[in-house]
Amino acid sequence: MQATDAIRVDGLEKQYPKGPRALDGISFTVAPGEIFGLLGPNGAGKSTTVKILTTLASPSGGRAEVAGLDVVRERTAVRRRIGYVAQGSGVDRYATGRENLELVAHLQGLEGRPVRTRVAELLDRFGLADAADRKVTEYSGGMQRRLDVAIGLVHRPQVLFLDEPTTGLDPEHRRAMWEEVEGLAAGEELTILLTTHYLEEADHLAARLAILDAGRIVAEGSPEGLKADLAGDTVELGFADEAAAEAASASAAELPLVRETLRHGRSVRVRVDHGARAVPELVTAMEAAGLAVDTVTVQRPSLDDVYLRHAGRTFAEAEAG
Repeated sequence: MQATDAIRVDGLEKQYPKGPRALDGISFTVAPGEIFGLLGPNGAGKSTTVKILTTLASPSGGRAEVAGLDVVRERTAVRRRIGYVAQGSGVDRYATGRENLELVAHLQGLEGRPVRTRVAELLDRFGLADAADRKVTEYSGGMQRRLDVAIGLVHRPQVLFLDEPTTGLDPEHRRAMWEEVEGLAAGEELTILLTTHYLEEADHLAARLAILDAGRIVAEGSPEGLKADLAGDTVELGFADEAAAEAASASAAELPLVRETLRHGRSVRVRVDHGARAVPELVTAMEAAGLAVDTVTVQRPSLDDVYLRHAGRTFAEAEAG
């Protein structure tokens, strides 16, 4: 392991007894101060990975290190160096925000003035100072989620794990949480690993990401780099039924202007150099083949295109199971 790795995962596997193979030999590294994303649909293996890295589960194979410590052999030391914000809130809803933070501070071994100083700092940092002495039952969903993150930071961890940090938040609160996360890596000198099934969230927050599908990493890199690998534009052609879409995919693949085609359901995604210029030729070719095009859209490459290319299905299809 290089000294510069905040997280190193090497061939990690997880096989549940009489259950699914949740992780199938995944490997990746995260640099200090980096925001790294694990993107994938529900059931892809994101939360399993985080549970192993936070010592809440044991791997079936492979190994992982966090802050230079083995997550199996040095569990106690790992826990002192990490913060973990789970999908579900772990706060005491009948205590105040301040009481929740003070409790965790005491559990982490802080006493006296350092507790009061750190709690006040976090309440201010997350915009909760005015609501500090109100019970959490009176907090909005966004306030509760900010309190969750503050709790994960009480002991000044080196690495913070955020497992689906914006699930259940409305778009306004989701974007507000993005702003908080963006400020954490620099402000708290943190390495952050976040899991998400929101394509836009991964694109916005992660400096680098790994895309998981069925327990495997199917693509890894920066969001811009992954999208840039898909040169050109995507033209999506919609048809009345899947049979027509399958025939259209075969016809489009024969055209010189087409780099690649991917069919999903009643649609065909065609990769071309210049989307707007290609549309007339594509529609004409479909009509010549006796195929009526219902809809046409042109877009720059997205993470959904990246997922489709590497996993063979759209993200929405993967989420639907």
